[in-house]
Amino acid sequence: MFHGQRLDQRLGDAPGLRHGTETGVLPSLGPRPISAGVRLGSLFGSVLAITLAKAFAEFLSHALETKARLTRGSWRAAWRHSTPTLAVANVPTALFLAAWQGWIVAETALLWSQVFYVILLAGLGARAGWVLDRRMGPAILGAVFSGGIGVLLAIVKYVIH
Repeated sequence: MFHGQRLDQRLGDAPGLRHGTETGVLPSLGPRPISAGVRLGSLFGSVLAITLAKAFAEFLSHALETKARLTRGSWRAAWRHSTPTLAVANVPTALFLAAWQGWIVAETALLWSQVFYVILLAGLGARAGWVLDRRMGPAILGAVFSGGIGVLLAIVKYVIH
C-alpha cells in the first residue's frame, strides 16, 4: 500500500489524516445504545466516503490546474494522495469488527479507537517537531500539542453525543 515509503511519509498528509481521525471518532459515538455492527458500518462508510470525495477533488483539481485530460494515472495519483484518510480507519474498523463478532464490548472498541487516534496524532506531532528542529524538546511539544488536540476532540465529541 505504501510503495516503499516510510509510514510517516505516507501519513504525512496532515489534512487527510485529520479528516480520517475526526471522522473516525465521530460516527462511532452515535446515539446510545447502538450496535457494534452499526458503528462498524458508520465508521468505515463515513471514512470511505470522505476518502472518495477527497480523491475525486484531487483528481479534478489536478485536471483543472494542468488543463490535462483525466487519465488512469492521474486517478491513481489522486487516490494515493487520499489514502492516508482511509488508512487511519483500519485499526478502529478492526476493533469494531471484533465488537460486532462479540469478541470485545463495543464501548471497549470505542475507547481503544480514541486512544489509537490520540497516539497517532501525538506521534505525528512529535515527528513534525523533530523534522523541523532535530531536537527532543520541539518533538515532545509537538506530541503534547497534537495529542492534546486529539484528547480535546474525543472529549468534545463524547459530550455532544
